[in-house]
Amino acid sequence: MYAYIRGQLAETGPDSIVIEAGGIGYRVHIPGKSLNYLPQIGAELKVYTYLHTREDAMILYGFFLRDDLELFKQLITVSGIGPKGGLAVLSALDADELRFAVLSGDAKAIAKAPGIGAKTAQRVILELKDRLSLEEAFEKKSQGAASSEGLPQIGQVKEDAVLALTALGYSSTESLRAVSGVEITEDMDVEAVLKAALKRMSLM
Repeated sequence: MYAYIRGQLAETGPDSIVIEAGGIGYRVHIPGKSLNYLPQIGAELKVYTYLHTREDAMILYGFFLRDDLELFKQLITVSGIGPKGGLAVLSALDADELRFAVLSGDAKAIAKAPGIGAKTAQRVILELKDRLSLEEAFEKKSQGAASSEGLPQIGQVKEDAVLALTALGYSSTESLRAVSGVEITEDMDVEAVLKAALKRMSLM
């Protein structure tokens, strides 16, 4: 029903925000990580949305990136994972971290999400492994098919560093593992992250 909502940030809560658009305030539940990157109240923002309907409620879930929304849709197809569970997973892991965890069979990383046990994490891996691809995700980003609107600066630096490593001939899995192991701060540029990741790879 709603592809996305663009409007002013009116309120923030522990697990949701209110966006005012066209004189209507939409309460949107977003991943916990996204709360750290919200602009000031009154600023404009855009979220890609998923509307979950049930007998007693209509609930909107929102994501800064279309890629996160698509992964959320994949997650809620897994047996035992509803919208709350999907949001919990994407609150604990960002999109690329989730892809890496699934493709590398890292159930422990997925099980760190609140309410997600070891068996459910294994089921996520089993049901999504053949449907996820790091290479496809990086190809979309390099072609500009995935929108970067709202992407935090640190996340963009991370993506660029991973792309640089894959261009140097490393696999997507190796590249993401190395970059994920670097503690990235706001003052680090792509070159600094790349150097730290290469140093880390030499020790792996």
